[in-house]
Amino acid sequence: MKTLRIRTLAGIFVVAGVLSWAAAKLWDTFGTLPGVPLAAPVVLALIAVALFATALSIRSRLRAQRERQPGAKGVDPLAAARAVVFGQASALVASLVVGMYGGTGIFLVMYKLDMDPRREQAIYAGLAVLAGVAVVAAALFLERVCKLPDDEDRHRGAPAQRTR
Repeated sequence: MKTLRIRTLAGIFVVAGVLSWAAAKLWDTFGTLPGVPLAAPVVLALIAVALFATALSIRSRLRAQRERQPGAKGVDPLAAARAVVFGQASALVASLVVGMYGGTGIFLVMYKLDMDPRREQAIYAGLAVLAGVAVVAAALFLERVCKLPDDEDRHRGAPAQRTR
């Protein structure tokens, strides 16, 4: 399984942000810009909490297993792989959403901050950006927790060492 690249996430963020800013500017000239829902930062924050809690759970179980504590519950490799895939998908979608709300928020700050409803929309967009960044950070942390030690050797070109 390939790891996420910060460069890819940043590229998605920048492209989505520029397109969202341009679309918001165009949409505002023809009519009323749709509002940023209050649920956006809430849902993103809940996803970030779920990813972070999963990462902490897997990390503690791996630590207990590594230290050979009695009664330590192991980590199912398939469950860990599913968690990583969920984290990667969440990070990709969150970087898109962060770009989208970031572009809209920048448009609102630049042109429409004098009206009260637009100020609230800019705050919601800013909160959505912060929550989306938290999703990306939690997903990268989860991916790091689930990374096998010999994965680093394979990526460097050295043959993987097997222990028995």
